[in-house]
Amino acid sequence: MDPFQTLKQEIMKDSMNQAYTENKIPPLFKASTQAKIVVVGQAPGRKAEESQKVWNDASGDRLREWMGVSRDTFYGTNLIAHLPMDFYYPGKGKSGDLPPRSGFAQKWHPQLLDLMPEVELIVLIGGYAQAHYLGKNRARNLTETVRHYQEYLPNYFPLVHPSPLNYGWMKKNPWFESQVIPVFRNQIQTRLSSSGRQSENHG
Repeated sequence: MDPFQTLKQEIMKDSMNQAYTENKIPPLFKASTQAKIVVVGQAPGRKAEESQKVWNDASGDRLREWMGVSRDTFYGTNLIAHLPMDFYYPGKGKSGDLPPRSGFAQKWHPQLLDLMPEVELIVLIGGYAQAHYLGKNRARNLTETVRHYQEYLPNYFPLVHPSPLNYGWMKKNPWFESQVIPVFRNQIQTRLSSSGRQSENHG
């Protein structure tokens, strides 16, 4: 069996995911041995869970714009993997969705990344992803971590969440869209185009 399918079955059998499995809700992630880029977000929203497509909302539209990729490329290429911090919609909280469950990414991300040896860049969207992957190397807050993104290259690229709820933050921090996004888009496009050239060379 495909190792990703084997791991998916293990995730579904895990006791912490039992309620989802009983309700016929599969874990939502995308992984491939060919992946060059891994996008790490929070957890699927309700719309993503219902459609079984990560980033299938206004936040996803903005993220794809930042990356400079079409919807077809975002979902269709094996070069982009999607590993949320939790593969299941955690439910609604007092203000927005609940956070990803503690311990989920710690358990499953390393196993999935081990199956993706070609990964060159991990995009860390939001505080949960940055806390997990950067740990004590983060700056004092999310804004400063994103501002100093160069310190985490070439392996990681921290971003603010592309949610419409963060449009106010973007207005307060115009440097993000004028200085950070062009570099981010270049990082994405370089990896996608270099993979395309390698395919041509081996074709």
